[in-house]
Amino acid sequence: MSETLHQQPPASIPEDHGTGPAAETEPVHSEIDPAYFRRVLGNYPTGVAVVTAMHEDEPVGMAVGSFTSVSLNPALVGFFPDASSTTWPRIRQAGAFCVNILGEDHQGLCRLFATRGADKFGSLSWAPGPSGAPVLDDAISWIDCRLERVDEAGDHFLALGRVLDLGARPESAPLIFYRGSYGGYRTQLAS
Repeated sequence: MSETLHQQPPASIPEDHGTGPAAETEPVHSEIDPAYFRRVLGNYPTGVAVVTAMHEDEPVGMAVGSFTSVSLNPALVGFFPDASSTTWPRIRQAGAFCVNILGEDHQGLCRLFATRGADKFGSLSWAPGPSGAPVLDDAISWIDCRLERVDEAGDHFLALGRVLDLGARPESAPLIFYRGSYGGYRTQLAS
């Protein structure tokens, strides 16, 4: 039985996993190659969201693919902003944020909020949520939060938010990022 657990990887996957040769029974202690790490994790589809806030009476926002539900009671959500982000410090200082879930037709909106220095709100319609953070009119769902906690996580931060209010347009399909490309959700396999 243990023979099946230690089979050679398929030819399409490098045997060294980007870290150099290692015995199959020894734990890997070297660093993981970032390009290989990204390629492997690219097989996991993620939703796409825009996190917004009001900083010194100005709307700010950033695209994220790392949003997640954390807890039902209390209602908590989280996302992982890049430590090198220029927008994240302003969202953090605001102390509140809104997660705007993008729909499958929002690729351009995602690219806008992923661009540094762009006029992100100039042509957008939005309204303030309960925290004051922008709720984008076109978002398929929104989750308004108070920033509860921030922890360092490698080259990112974990931002944890306590949900204040939320809403959705259930007839809309989400934007999905998968293997370096955008797409949408089409077929429900099971309920």
